[in-house]
Amino acid sequence: MALINVKTREVQIKIVYYGPGRGGKTTNLEYINNTYRKQIKTEMVSLKTQDDRTLFFDFLPFDVGQIKGFDVTIQLYTVPGQVKYNATRRLVLRGVDGVVFVADVQKQMRKKNIDSLNQLYENLETYNLDLFKVPLVMQYNKIDLKKTDIPILPSMVLQKDLNSLLRAPAFEASALKGGNVIPTLKKIISMTLASIQEQVF
Repeated sequence: MALINVKTREVQIKIVYYGPGRGGKTTNLEYINNTYRKQIKTEMVSLKTQDDRTLFFDFLPFDVGQIKGFDVTIQLYTVPGQVKYNATRRLVLRGVDGVVFVADVQKQMRKKNIDSLNQLYENLETYNLDLFKVPLVMQYNKIDLKKTDIPILPSMVLQKDLNSLLRAPAFEASALKGGNVIPTLKKIISMTLASIQEQVF
């Protein structure tokens, strides 16, 4: 739920990048952080676990304007991808307003993508949130691997596996090269703001 500070007239919105380990969540945030340095209000914080990490920073969106006279700050988070850090993933989802699910297009990641999405559904349920009602954008990442010998899943298969029921907006992306990173971000921001306006104002 968005945090509203009446005193400073600010709305804080939390967007979490979720998905399997090494799928490109961190790369997305690093690309955004590098691209929009001037709009980043805080340093990017990295909390390292043994072989994974959680990232977050406050982001001042470029063209959102105000909601009913309130300034908007976006908090962007990633969750650690490794299954053993599920408690941390659940914690990062507390107070979430919108989710980007970053799926890995490599064929070998098919089951991990599905497991991760199911776990997202379960983790949201612990906060009485329904994945079907939370603003959600799908991102099929590592599409640049098409030019290599690594076998990848066609978007049609990813849509069937992950998005046939949810029907969320979906982007093919290359977080490494920045392909569709910003359109993904803009889409989840606009969906989340629309949802917040309905809930709060």
